[in-house]
Amino acid sequence: MEKLRRVLSGQDDEEQGLTSQVLDSSSLSFSTRVKWFAICFASGILCSILGTAMLWLPGGGMKLFAVFYTLGNISALSSTCFLMGPVKQLKKMFEPTRLIVTIVMLLSFILTLCAVFWWHKRGLALLFCIMQFLAMTWYSLSYIPYARTQDCKCYEGVCILHQRLWQHR
Repeated sequence: MEKLRRVLSGQDDEEQGLTSQVLDSSSLSFSTRVKWFAICFASGILCSILGTAMLWLPGGGMKLFAVFYTLGNISALSSTCFLMGPVKQLKKMFEPTRLIVTIVMLLSFILTLCAVFWWHKRGLALLFCIMQFLAMTWYSLSYIPYARTQDCKCYEGVCILHQRLWQHR
């Protein structure tokens, strides 16, 4: 009974559970946060690779691809919660500079699974997976200073080169 009183009053100095430690990222040591980030991120990449490999399986390959690819992206996205904490992660995701890409990314997660399980449209599921990839890439670039600007300039250069090549024909 004494232990229950200490826990309810917040005076329990025993080790917190993993869930409460994750919710309060400051209670995890830096090395623990980096380890869990690496584990979560690596499992996300592994799921995405497995999903891509399952794309060519006959029968239910497309369903497995969509599920594993989506779970891989969600795992990779949530891995950063270990580095900065889930509340800070959510705040950063919905900042004005990332709001549109976050909405596109989350919608593409949902729409991929809807296309595969409810609508039974394989082509649409593949399109939404491509949207996931593009949205995750654009979202990731938003954390690197000037990366999105440089990316746009790179594509502008490619478009200008393409136009000049077609003008000379």
